[in-house]
Amino acid sequence: MRLHRITALLAVTALALTGCGSSDDGKSPEAPGSSSTGFPRTIEHAMGKTEIPAKPKRVVALDASFVDATLILDTPVVGYTDYRSIKDKLPEYLGADRDTLGKDAQPVGTLAEPNLEKIADLQPDLIITAKVRHEKLYEQLSKIAPTIMSETTGPTWQDNIRLEAKALGQEQLADQELSAYKTAARTVGAAINTKAKNPTVSVVRFLDGPTRLYQKATFSGIVLKDAGLARPKSQDVDGFALEISPERIKDADADAIFVTTFADDKGVGAKTAAEFKANPLWKPLAPKVHEVPDLTWMTAVGLQGAWVILGDLAKTFGVDAPVKP
Repeated sequence: MRLHRITALLAVTALALTGCGSSDDGKSPEAPGSSSTGFPRTIEHAMGKTEIPAKPKRVVALDASFVDATLILDTPVVGYTDYRSIKDKLPEYLGADRDTLGKDAQPVGTLAEPNLEKIADLQPDLIITAKVRHEKLYEQLSKIAPTIMSETTGPTWQDNIRLEAKALGQEQLADQELSAYKTAARTVGAAINTKAKNPTVSVVRFLDGPTRLYQKATFSGIVLKDAGLARPKSQDVDGFALEISPERIKDADADAIFVTTFADDKGVGAKTAAEFKANPLWKPLAPKVHEVPDLTWMTAVGLQGAWVILGDLAKTFGVDAPVKP
């Protein structure tokens, strides 16, 4: 499954090993996902320890970031929760994986209220989510299938991929996927810094609540950091977000301003965006504004979304798009 990508990743790994030196023991490297050895195994996670008796083949991911992680690790997702603009089907940014590894995926309630009966009906062999999301459901979920939880989501998204990789027996593939992404991020960032002379990049989100400037300890902030792109003073902080009123619009200023709008049911986010953009203080910023999808820049919180962000950055600055293995 996804043989072309796995082959490309193995080729990159082989070249890297050749460059730094390696010993030849006469054994060929095993393709990721081709073996179920190493099971049963015990996984340490935010809620304690969980034994995984056999290599999981049916995963229920109760947080969108773990849907992304499961698919990127070549494992079928059979259940997921509705969250924001992820409703009755998996989002398009997941690419071909949505139609292969995610073809049988079914919604099992909302992120806030997963339906335990629906989860059980899917007969998963692994349930994965975050403690910050579903700590109170851990015991009930564990009675359905082996359950592991990361501490949180957001800034820990890369560590969360590695956590799930341990449960799936896909550690090597996780390393290869993350390495390919980081190489692409550095390449795109270097090209942007050369062409645009080290520009500052601002991230603004209009919500059904206070408008936010996203800082470095966020999903999009980490992608920008991995790309080596500078942030304006208001966002060059190892925090989550700065909430601003219309009077503080200038805090959003930068050489490039990426703006997302959350499409809430009542249209509050869109209304707030319109009010900000009608404000005279917004006028000097308008020529530098680039509208980008809220789903990928804010909600995705995974490798597939990160690749989309890199592509948006490359397109905005007119540099070569990242090549995804």
